[in-house]
Amino acid sequence: MRRVKQPETTCWVVDLGRVPYGPACELQRQLVQARKSQTIPDVLLVCEHPHVITLGRNGTRDHLHAGEALLQQLNVEFHTTDRGGDITYHGPGQVVGYPILDLTEHRRDVAWYVWQLEEVMIRTSADFGLAAKRLEGHHGVWIETPAGEEKLGALGVHLSRWVTSHGFAYNVSTDLRYFDLIVPCGIAGKRVASVEGALGRGVSASEARARLIDNFVSVFARQASKIGTNELFEILQGTPEACEPSGPVAEMNCL
Repeated sequence: MRRVKQPETTCWVVDLGRVPYGPACELQRQLVQARKSQTIPDVLLVCEHPHVITLGRNGTRDHLHAGEALLQQLNVEFHTTDRGGDITYHGPGQVVGYPILDLTEHRRDVAWYVWQLEEVMIRTSADFGLAAKRLEGHHGVWIETPAGEEKLGALGVHLSRWVTSHGFAYNVSTDLRYFDLIVPCGIAGKRVASVEGALGRGVSASEARARLIDNFVSVFARQASKIGTNELFEILQGTPEACEPSGPVAEMNCL
C-alpha cells in the first residue's frame, strides 16, 4: 500500500452506493489498518445496505423477534458485529455513514465523538425542517410525533487505538415495518421514525446523503475530498483486482 500525502484536515468521502453489510465491514477493517499506519487520511464511507439485521456486542438475541426461516423468506441477512449498541436494522432508504477517523487528531473522547455524530444527524434533520434532539439515557437522535418520541437516527461505534469504525444510520425513506422484526436498539416501547414519514412527503436518499456529508465535514472541521471506489481500491491494494465472488472488496466493486 502506498502512502498518500494529504493535508491533515482532509477527509476522503466515498459513496459506496448499495452494498452488502459483510463487504462493507471488510472494507472498514482494511481502512482502519491503513489509518492506523497513517497511509491515508480520515475517511467517511456512505452507503445503503440491502435488508440486514445486525447485533452489536452489547446486544442480545432475545431482541430478535424473527426466526431464521422468516428472515430467509423476507430476504433479510443477520450479522453479529463488533460495534457498540444492541440490535438494529439496515435497509434501502436508510443512509449509513461509516467514519474512519483517527481521534488523536480530533479529541480522545468517546462521549465527545458520539455527541458529534448525533450533531451531524440533528443538523441534517434541521435542514429538512425537523427538530431532532438527543434523549437522555439513549444514544441516537429522536423526534416528537403524535405517538411520542421516535428514533430517527441510530449509532453504534467501535474504536481501536483511537481509530473509529461503524457509525450512524439515518432513516430517510426506510420501510419501517422491518423494525417490527426486532426491539430497535433494545429499547422496548420506543418506535422508529423516518424523514419521509415525519414530513409526509417523499425525500430522496441522495438528497439526505449530500446533507449528511456536508454536516459531517462541518462538525468535524474537515475538508471533503470525494474519491471513487476504484481509486480507493487502488490505494488499498495497489491495483484493483477483477471481480471475484470470493473477494469481499471485489464483490463490492462489482455492485
